[in-house]
Amino acid sequence: MLNTIRNITWALAATFTLITGSATADELVRVAPEQQGMSSERLRRLDDLAAKYVAEGQVAGIQLQVNRGGQLVYSSSVGHRSVAARQALETDDLFRIYSMTKPITAVALMQLYEAGHFHLSDPITKWLPELEALQVRLPDGQLVPVNRSPTMAELLTHTAGFSYGFYPKDPIDQAYREAGLWGSEDLDAFVLKIAKLPLAFQPGKDWRYSIAVDLTGLIIERMSGQSLDVFFKQSLFEPLGMTDTFFEVPADKRHRLVTNHYWDWSQNQLAEVVGTVPTLGIESEEDAMSGFDRVTLFTGGAGLVSTMRDYMRFAEMLRAGGVFEDVRVIGPKTLKFMTKNHLPKSLASTGSGEDPIQNRFKSFGFGLGFGVMMDPVGSGVLSSRGSFSWGGAAGTIFWIDPGEDIAAVAMIQLMGSPWPLRNDFALGVYQALTESYE
Repeated sequence: MLNTIRNITWALAATFTLITGSATADELVRVAPEQQGMSSERLRRLDDLAAKYVAEGQVAGIQLQVNRGGQLVYSSSVGHRSVAARQALETDDLFRIYSMTKPITAVALMQLYEAGHFHLSDPITKWLPELEALQVRLPDGQLVPVNRSPTMAELLTHTAGFSYGFYPKDPIDQAYREAGLWGSEDLDAFVLKIAKLPLAFQPGKDWRYSIAVDLTGLIIERMSGQSLDVFFKQSLFEPLGMTDTFFEVPADKRHRLVTNHYWDWSQNQLAEVVGTVPTLGIESEEDAMSGFDRVTLFTGGAGLVSTMRDYMRFAEMLRAGGVFEDVRVIGPKTLKFMTKNHLPKSLASTGSGEDPIQNRFKSFGFGLGFGVMMDPVGSGVLSSRGSFSWGGAAGTIFWIDPGEDIAAVAMIQLMGSPWPLRNDFALGVYQALTESYE
């Protein structure tokens, strides 16, 4: 079946572009997989995987990239920029990375931590005084004062008590939707709206995926005295050579922003998204994370657009322990601290959203900005203890495996993807190893 799909896909020349990967195109050095203990033949199963996803109409297009030891061993771009237009996906196309923005924001904040701007035990109200009078909503609907301010560590680990708005039937998430958060002019206006919303629990008592990283972005602004887009550019994007990562897509690059999709269960097929992030109730093209033009609300939780090439440069920095091409972005000890599990076993998770860490406290933990693999056997997926990762609402994913010296990135544009791409991609990468460092 897979060979048939491969043959069909290759026959449609516009559908499949395999990147042979010159150093000029990829910029990271491209080598034969065998030089990094991987099999070229077995990596071609990733070709089959990508061809299958496109040929069966599960995604419009898909890009995959694998880096081992700081060298690219696999890179491919398959399919189309849109399920309707059928224009071939290009290697420099721009993707909405949504929550893959969060690890970037976490690294940026921890750069300020290294510079002595805060302690993880500091209350967030030190920089966000608007949140001094937060309240907690009890199960019976009663509102009670917060016991104390959430800490910086709780903000980074989603244990501060904030929510996101994913569940329309949840009273707290209803309030988040009705607040019109994503139509805020900027982060200063955003936090004023958050100040009026209830917490889901007392700080530190639970785990709930939330807008915490958007508040982190505002803290970065107030600590640094720079807008978040400028801080990102100067502290991360320029040092890493990430030339195509933005909150606001420049006019001359907008034609490279690919179409977003969702799975239409009524028609059992892909459909193009109108608006953005439907689970957040966003419908207006004027809201953040919609048109990606005229952006003034720099959402550190989900606002960036990027390319596979750019995000792999960020991932390579993480794989290399915080350094890229002799430029130190963050200290290796800091990064190791960020990628340890910071959640106590007593916590029970709630909330949803970008969540690659299923059965979170059985097999996974959460660090300062990353999901952390704790138990590969319990996860049921071929993986390594200590790997860390995150993904985006439109199906993008990356992970770093320090033990196997691997960084991997996948780019698609499918909201709430029902397909097991992350598991399939992981299997395709790990089965190609001929040398395991574990």
